[in-house]
Amino acid sequence: MKRLRRVTEAEVIAEFLKNEFYQEEFHEDREQFEQLVLGAQITDEAGNALRRALLFRRRGHMWRELPEDTQWWEMEIEPQDLERVRVFPRAQWRRVANGSFLLKDIVRRIKTRPFRGRTRDFIAKVQALSYHLRTHEDASAVLLIGIDDENPVTILEGNHRLTAALLASPEVLRDRFRVFCGLSPHMAESCWYQTNLPNLWRYARNRTRNLFYDREADVERLLKGRPAASNLMTAKLSPVTAEKVLTNSK
Repeated sequence: MKRLRRVTEAEVIAEFLKNEFYQEEFHEDREQFEQLVLGAQITDEAGNALRRALLFRRRGHMWRELPEDTQWWEMEIEPQDLERVRVFPRAQWRRVANGSFLLKDIVRRIKTRPFRGRTRDFIAKVQALSYHLRTHEDASAVLLIGIDDENPVTILEGNHRLTAALLASPEVLRDRFRVFCGLSPHMAESCWYQTNLPNLWRYARNRTRNLFYDREADVERLLKGRPAASNLMTAKLSPVTAEKVLTNSK
């Protein structure tokens, strides 16, 4: 993969949260935080902390399993990279994969094998997304994780979009999304990159520790004592005014 630029964790979290913001966990306060999420200003540390807490409501268990020394890069997927991009092995993908989670093998099976029941319905949704991507631009970001520039990389977020894009063509895969890749020499210790008993045990221990109260996902704690930031979340302000309020509240 071709490295384009180094990016901060805050920028990656902001893009990840945009992709997650339609989920049920955010229904009750979507309007309250919509400007914070969709109009993210990465230079604002208060906003970065709130976005991290919001993401951790749903994905804290995932993010904690990434090594602390993970470096994030914006990258461009090149044709030869298809030999080492792997789909994240969630339940639906296990039924499609038949043992190989390489993205190119997943796409080949979708194109050549019949599926039944829920798996067929799942594939139909991916194919519908593929047709959409052939004719529509997409400015969203997908997230990959890996050890270095030579070893396989796993899709942390964006399984559906990357599969749908490759179903259309390698060119659509390359041109439709921004690609963020987190690299660490310790990535093999993450259960999202390599599934083994030690990694799964570490994950279970971390998940249990935050089962009843997750300080990092406590949005209300961050809002306390920051009246300007709190008002921003509840008022319908223009992006320009919102940025001024956040800046002045530092």
